Amino acid sequence: MKKLIMFAVVIFMCSFQTKKAEKIVFFGDSITEYGVRPDGYITLFQQKLKDNNKAGNYEVAGAGIGGNKIYDLYLRYEDDVLSKNPDVVVIWVGVNDVWHKRLFGTGTDWDKFGRFYTALIKKFQAKGIKVTICTPASVGEKTDYSNELDGDLNKYSQIIRDIATQNNCGLVDFRKLFHEYGLKNNPQNLDKNILTVDGVHLNAAGNKFVADALYQSLIK
Repeated sequence: MKKLIMFAVVIFMCSFQTKKAEKIVFFGDSITEYGVRPDGYITLFQQKLKDNNKAGNYEVAGAGIGGNKIYDLYLRYEDDVLSKNPDVVVIWVGVNDVWHKRLFGTGTDWDKFGRFYTALIKKFQAKGIKVTICTPASVGEKTDYSNELDGDLNKYSQIIRDIATQNNCGLVDFRKLFHEYGLKNNPQNLDKNILTVDGVHLNAAGNKFVADALYQSLIK
């Protein structure tokens, strides 16, 4: 009888224990590196958690390094992500794989991009980590697909969409979302200053837009 009472007490006490906060790590390039700034999308994401009384349920961290491509993420995922013991990893990469290929000849061929991306996802999933992946948003904000790298960005974005389906990952399709936003808010077909400062890196509106999209995708 005493054992039954003790068991009931333990169950009762456990029911009042504080639930462990879910840890989300944002993993990417300079866009994510800048995301932890006071006006960055990761900071705004954290603020949204507070505003919605969910701050205690989640712990958020950034792991972005400027200039990174998919293979850079693969080389540092253990030190910069697994070491943080995340429950969820959000991967946002691809701009430099396309952009640097044109600028410096140091980008990533599409077939290697897909293989590295898939291998990285499998490393996280093998640890029981949930993965959400994001398409690259823009290198230039013109909405008529006249930006120089639109064709390549569309191709790499489709690779990411396919990878998300094949590996049961969450997907935030920033390529599509940015284009839709531009059609409504960029009637002059400008190449920057809509959601970015330079066609790539986020301005204030862009940081808010990204934070809102990620919050909607990740927080239930």
